[in-house]
Amino acid sequence: MTDTPPLSLKVPQPECRPGDTPDFSGIEIPAAGTVRRPAVDEQAEAMRDLAFTIIRVMDDEGAAQGDWAGSLTDDEIAQGLRDMMTLRIYDNRMMTAQRQGKTSFYMQHLGEEAISCAFQRALQKGDMNFPTYRQAGLLIASGYPMETMMCQVFSNEADPLHGRQLPVMYSSKEHGYFTISGNLATQYIQAVGWSMASAIKGDTKIAASWIGDGSTSENDFHAALVFASTYTAPVVLNVVNNQWAISTFQGIARGGAHTFASRGHGFGIPSLRVDGNDYLAVHAVAKWAVERARRNLGPTLIEHVTYRAGGHSTSDDPSAYRPKSESEAWPLGDPIDRVKKYLIGKGVWTEERHKQAEAEITDRVIECQKRAEAIGTLNSGHVPSPRDMFEDVYAEMPPHLVRQRHEVGY
Repeated sequence: MTDTPPLSLKVPQPECRPGDTPDFSGIEIPAAGTVRRPAVDEQAEAMRDLAFTIIRVMDDEGAAQGDWAGSLTDDEIAQGLRDMMTLRIYDNRMMTAQRQGKTSFYMQHLGEEAISCAFQRALQKGDMNFPTYRQAGLLIASGYPMETMMCQVFSNEADPLHGRQLPVMYSSKEHGYFTISGNLATQYIQAVGWSMASAIKGDTKIAASWIGDGSTSENDFHAALVFASTYTAPVVLNVVNNQWAISTFQGIARGGAHTFASRGHGFGIPSLRVDGNDYLAVHAVAKWAVERARRNLGPTLIEHVTYRAGGHSTSDDPSAYRPKSESEAWPLGDPIDRVKKYLIGKGVWTEERHKQAEAEITDRVIECQKRAEAIGTLNSGHVPSPRDMFEDVYAEMPPHLVRQRHEVGY
């Protein structure tokens, strides 16, 4: 009888923990401009290679390289830089406001600003995003009023959601920003359904869904891919791989797959990986995928390779599970610094102009914050009416809710 060794369970472990030296040597990063750009109608099986590389446009010197370059003018890139700067400054102000007790909760985008800001510029009015809580750049880039965003964070009387949503869970139909759900991954299948409805109606609008690396382990992620593939839904399926799902490193959700993008292969969906810290590359890939969807060629899965430089939220302390210097070691750099370097290299931006833009944006954000705080914050001023708890649920309010509303004086 042959002795059989005992079974053992493999639990993936991150490369580094607190106290270790950060190591990203396992990430293969091709030179900028070396990854091919396929025809927009290329079949999924012919582009399997694009799920195992990283599409990059800006090189280390700040120059644009390769076939993916050229999707934006210098003026448009400068506006993208302002969008990212606005988002970062807005984040800083709201993080401080949370520490001051003006809101209960906040989630910043530090290091990920290029993804949502660039992607939005590839969409058209009427298209619908189904975001997570770290895509506020979609709103910034589409011109959504910042004061309204702050009122939602402060849950004051001017909050368009009447205090019913957790701070940062914005919603704006007019700006193509579907209401955020606190339940992970639900937006993925919703986006596919919305895009299928658009196709059924013979419309021209497409959907874009968003998910983090950790949430790809949810059932809704896989269900969305099944429906998107089967019905060639006009949807772009974004996976933001920022390396950490709160304290769980991305290898847990990725499992044995080499990349998150490769998950699309089992469903026959064209899948690409892009440098999420490269504004030019994100926009170029988004534009390619959006055109594919709008031409009725079906879904595309995009993995945005990036790094969450800050904590998961104001409730998180990343130093408890990763090296403090890990964000500094991230090899794809800072998205704002990279675009700034590109524009300076083109002669259309300067250090002085950057400082001026930073000051102007800061002043604008502070003014918006003053107006929002004058209405109210979590602990002061005008807050939503208790009556709002009972509204917007039934077309005709049932008697038991009418009675409860009267009991609280409304």
